[in-house]
Amino acid sequence: MVIAVDFDGTIVEHEYPKIGKPIPFALDVLKKLQQEEHHILILWTMREGDLLKEAIDYCEKNGLTFYAHNKNYPEEEFQEGDSRKLAVDIFIDDRNIGGLPDWGIIYKVIKSGSNSFYNINELMMEEDRSQKRKNWFTRMGETLDKVRGYRY
Repeated sequence: MVIAVDFDGTIVEHEYPKIGKPIPFALDVLKKLQQEEHHILILWTMREGDLLKEAIDYCEKNGLTFYAHNKNYPEEEFQEGDSRKLAVDIFIDDRNIGGLPDWGIIYKVIKSGSNSFYNINELMMEEDRSQKRKNWFTRMGETLDKVRGYRY
């Protein structure tokens, strides 16, 4: 699968033009998709020139090398009037409808081979249910601690 990945707000937090803090698990999931699942990753960002170079260098310093940057293949040349539309299977971007899902969900969706809205929604609801269980147990523990006289 060919996957286009945004940078600001997706791999790192929004601090444009600076590079923000890393978003937890973004680089780990992308490296796993590339190295173990053999997907082709393209960096797809509004950054250009020196700002694009900074993003590329940041990713490479953290062990992630993209196949291409803002184009379908490294040798692609643009001329006046050419479209920058990518020929990819999936876009991972924080500006998706509904925002950026958790990187664990992104990995599960790509690994499943389906990028349909239904499957993404199902995985997110499943994650939500497990989170609620966790929160319930956490709340129960806090309640028991209060009964026992522990303070937070």
